[in-house]
Amino acid sequence: MATRTQLSPHDFRELATAIQREIERVIVGQNEVVNEVLIALFAGGHVLLEGVPGLGKTRLVRTIGDALDLSFSRVQFTPDLMPADITGTNILNETEDGRRIFTFEPGPVFANIVLADEINRATPKTQSALLEAMQEGTVTVANHVHQLPQPFFVLATQNPVEMEGTYPLPEAQLDRFFFKIIVPFPTPEELTEIVIRTVSQRAIELDRVATAETVSQMSRTAREVPIAHSVLDFAIRLVTASHPGNDGAPGLVRQYVRYGASPRGAQTMVMAAKLRALLDGRPNVAYDDIRAVALPAMRHRIVLNFDAEANDVSTDDVVRRLIEAVPDTGF
Repeated sequence: MATRTQLSPHDFRELATAIQREIERVIVGQNEVVNEVLIALFAGGHVLLEGVPGLGKTRLVRTIGDALDLSFSRVQFTPDLMPADITGTNILNETEDGRRIFTFEPGPVFANIVLADEINRATPKTQSALLEAMQEGTVTVANHVHQLPQPFFVLATQNPVEMEGTYPLPEAQLDRFFFKIIVPFPTPEELTEIVIRTVSQRAIELDRVATAETVSQMSRTAREVPIAHSVLDFAIRLVTASHPGNDGAPGLVRQYVRYGASPRGAQTMVMAAKLRALLDGRPNVAYDDIRAVALPAMRHRIVLNFDAEANDVSTDDVVRRLIEAVPDTGF
């Protein structure tokens, strides 16, 4: 049996830098997006990417799969997609001796990295097919539980502009995503480089710089990073202050928030902050690590009221206000 060793902060950073370097050979710019996706991957979490078409969301996921020795599959979500199209189904086969038996045919969810493209285009019944897989790492078909390969990472995309014919994800399913990442439009310089690279016929062959076991090892290493009680308390106070009924909630929260972030928000911030510290080569978590990951960790876990929509207040506005209003000293 292989020894489950831990990586030093230096080795962790060196390995993460090698992965980022390979990704940057294909992906132009989007450094913050790449960094946040890798944090979620190393944490064993799932990501919801939101951005208009053509920003390279699909290419980013495929590139990560190429840079790592991980299996990759893509599911294009459409209104007629059925749950069995994702999880797989039992097929009636005939054996050599003439008997007929049911055998399980795995669906595209049986991969290390699964791209759920335009997830809000599928019906709620199909969307829910991912719930068990994302939470438990298993798929149940005909009362039989099938284990998914590890590590297992779902990266879902959605278009924030086109809402006709879509089915918004319910809050309970949104909460299962580790991060919600907004993909920005590239700068003119980045757009120029993108055009130059994409019109060229030269294919870029990436080196596989990590394996599935390496990714699991990085996740185990991150969980061992110490966090001071005061820093942990800061993350807890950020989450509790997002609830309008809390005494420490800022005025913006009391006015525009219907429901605050769930306990998963605190868990996500702490785990992501540990990974951010390791990516920076530090063996301990700082307050700034919590602040840096608060936005992608909480923006999809806060439910706004009608007044917020009427006054064009977003969850990003609320989280930024929380970061400003909640002191890191506890007083």
